[in-house]
Amino acid sequence: MDRCQWKNNDMKRGFTLIEMLVATTLFVVVMLVSVDTLLALVRANRKAQSLQSVVDNLNVSLDGLERAARMGTNFHCGGGDFRTTQDCPSATDDPVNHYIFAFEPLGNLPSDQPWVYSYNPATKRLYKSENGLPVIAITAPEVSIDSLQFYVVGSQRGCVDPGCDTVQPKVVAIIKGTAPVEGGSTRATFHIQMTAVQRVLDI
Repeated sequence: MDRCQWKNNDMKRGFTLIEMLVATTLFVVVMLVSVDTLLALVRANRKAQSLQSVVDNLNVSLDGLERAARMGTNFHCGGGDFRTTQDCPSATDDPVNHYIFAFEPLGNLPSDQPWVYSYNPATKRLYKSENGLPVIAITAPEVSIDSLQFYVVGSQRGCVDPGCDTVQPKVVAIIKGTAPVEGGSTRATFHIQMTAVQRVLDI
């Protein structure tokens, strides 16, 4: 066999079985890694969308609370007579004292009842009552609020005498909870904080 004929026969050779198995194995490994990465991105996107939906829902509820509280007066936190002012600073040990926030909204008549925002740990939802009307839930049922705490400082009427309350009334709400991830069995965790300072000068 001359040299040219040997080269022609060598060029006509195909892949061996070993080469095919190696190539197929590498292809399968690459595809598995790519699919796993794609599925992780899809799960992350669903989680982000669910979390954004939760934040949007809570923002609507908290924005209404924040706007009304900024223009309101007579902040009250915890139980008791909602028409009286009452602080509940972060030093309070009992979490039940931080489940309720009430205030007099702008334009309330003397005969009107304060607006009351309350958290129910049994249903894990935030509720609102205006002027003594029955409470209504203002958070979506699929959103689970595992912890909600209101903190109020400076609710007492201010004055210039020594020892008086000179802090402008302020309420802080800290919310923690979970929401379902669309198309999956997992839940997304969220942490939100809202702060509102009374605009009416406290003197």
